[in-house]
Amino acid sequence: MQPHDFWQALQPAGSFPGDGPFTDFFPASLGDGRQLRLPIRALADGRHGLASLIINQASFAVQDALAAALAEKLENLKPDVIVGLPTLGLTLAAAVSRSLGHSRYVPLGTSRKFWYVDDLSVSLTSITTPDQVKRLYVDPRMLPLIEGKRVVLIDDVVSSGSSMRAGLQLLTACGVEPVALGVAMAQTLRWQDHLTLAGRDWSDAVVSVFQTPRLVRGDHVGWLPEG
Repeated sequence: MQPHDFWQALQPAGSFPGDGPFTDFFPASLGDGRQLRLPIRALADGRHGLASLIINQASFAVQDALAAALAEKLENLKPDVIVGLPTLGLTLAAAVSRSLGHSRYVPLGTSRKFWYVDDLSVSLTSITTPDQVKRLYVDPRMLPLIEGKRVVLIDDVVSSGSSMRAGLQLLTACGVEPVALGVAMAQTLRWQDHLTLAGRDWSDAVVSVFQTPRLVRGDHVGWLPEG
């Protein structure tokens, strides 16, 4: 597959074996069995790799399918409002909100407007841009939309857990405790050790469309799920 061909179409259930070995893509399976081919990115050690999802490069059909699948899992929690994490989480958050029948959502951001307040911001790092330390903000004018409401915090992927943790810290500063943390992809299990905040383990609040393992190069047979 060419790099621009990934994330463009869902394949029928059973199109690809899920246990490997894999060459250039990992077939993630949705709850209904449909599969999405994700490119494999080798890590710095050359031996391990991860399946990658960049949701704003996906086709609209795939974006809508992932949003609908996540909305279906969240529906029983009866969320009043979706809060989206930048940057790629905003694409999914908006689509999930529409799928739930909401008229809007609340985007968090990393660009400080002059009317923002520093008390409603936290530091933010991302696994994809580890050398960049930003601030995560909520627009103070959006507070009436989330205060006292059933809130779901959404990102596209949870990997290291750092972005989701920052979002939790910011909502806590706003006096808001989300009912769930929604993602399209839960990448490996590394994030589970980084989602403890104020004495609570938030890892059991994560709702994902699919999970992907860490991969390891097999001997002359491509990539295999580690462990």
